[in-house]
Amino acid sequence: MAVVVGVVGPEDVVQRVIATGPPSGATLQPLSYRHETETIELVVQSQEQVDALLFTGIVPYTIATEAGVVDRPAMYVSYDGATLLRALVELLRLGHNVTQFSIDTLRRSEVLETLIEAKLPTDQIQVLPYRPGLTSDDIVTFHRSARAKHDTKIAISCLGSAFHLLENEMPSVRLVPSRYSIRSTLQALVLTTSGQHVGDAQVALGIVDLPEPDDALAGDLITLGGSLALLPDGRYLVVTTRGLLEQATEQFTRMPLLDHLAARHSTAYVGFGIGRTAAEAEALARRAVGRAGSIGTVAGVVSMSDDVEIVIEPSGDQPAIPRGAESLPLLARRVGLNPATLARMRELTAKNPDGLTTQDVADHLAVQLRTARRVLKRLERAGLADPIATQQHGRTGRPPTIYAIRL
Repeated sequence: MAVVVGVVGPEDVVQRVIATGPPSGATLQPLSYRHETETIELVVQSQEQVDALLFTGIVPYTIATEAGVVDRPAMYVSYDGATLLRALVELLRLGHNVTQFSIDTLRRSEVLETLIEAKLPTDQIQVLPYRPGLTSDDIVTFHRSARAKHDTKIAISCLGSAFHLLENEMPSVRLVPSRYSIRSTLQALVLTTSGQHVGDAQVALGIVDLPEPDDALAGDLITLGGSLALLPDGRYLVVTTRGLLEQATEQFTRMPLLDHLAARHSTAYVGFGIGRTAAEAEALARRAVGRAGSIGTVAGVVSMSDDVEIVIEPSGDQPAIPRGAESLPLLARRVGLNPATLARMRELTAKNPDGLTTQDVADHLAVQLRTARRVLKRLERAGLADPIATQQHGRTGRPPTIYAIRL
């Protein structure tokens, strides 16, 4: 199945990406905006249409990730290196002075490295790196100030909305990604997305152990989109995939099936195994259902091939979770996180007692924002995290949520 990549950015740059053509095994879908403030709405509306997101620059990418709406593989096309060098060569060809210019969005180190490689002087170059919350008005002000204070000869902007404000008052160039940068980023994104799809397609086998037959079980399993069979020992076998199981259990944080079974049976144990082969998944499922039987009267366990076990209990009967350092392994099992991850979260919470954002967690754990959101969601469902406020100052788009963590 082809990977559908949504291309997010201003219409002319999106069309440039589309014209470059998709890598093998992918199709491109334009998601164009008139102004970068439309980024969040575009990304949200595309959730059911695309498998991955390619942003035409760091500005829309940062707006979307800061707003927490990116829930699938995403990358942005870098404007440094080949893109910047191509623009400088074109300026030289047109007779412009490329030793005195102002440039926005790129990091200063990126700009200087490109100039040094081209054997151009760097002492009269003014750079405004992009940061979350930076607006087109801020960028225009920067270029005007650079021209007034440092006598820069040309303004180079990566942001279309800023360029259109500048082009009538000073020599200006809009930086657009080179075809090389577009192709290399697209290839990396498609490989990443395809790899994730392979993981989602892993076989997942489940074993349901009930004290008596249950004719309603098949209806409870509709969301898993799999098949149900009766085993010789009287237990039930469920066949599905990791992707469907993750979706039905909200990333392994809850299992509605357990609530249904608890309402009909005095005891109910569900064990899912996720493996590279059916034999491995079955072995893990048998281990998981055995583990579930040792937890309580109704419990579920998901076992994976890397020795990860996630314990899930009915949402209506969550016992108090013990606190304190001595309970770390138990907390990790019940929340469904690696003990090392939970320990790192405790470190972060100790440093930030007033609350954490998704970005704080992502930076501390060195993970993507979507992974950080999953960590916070699992803590929230376990009663260990509560959303208490939103971060308003200096932000664009939907403000990040601040969580109070109790570990």
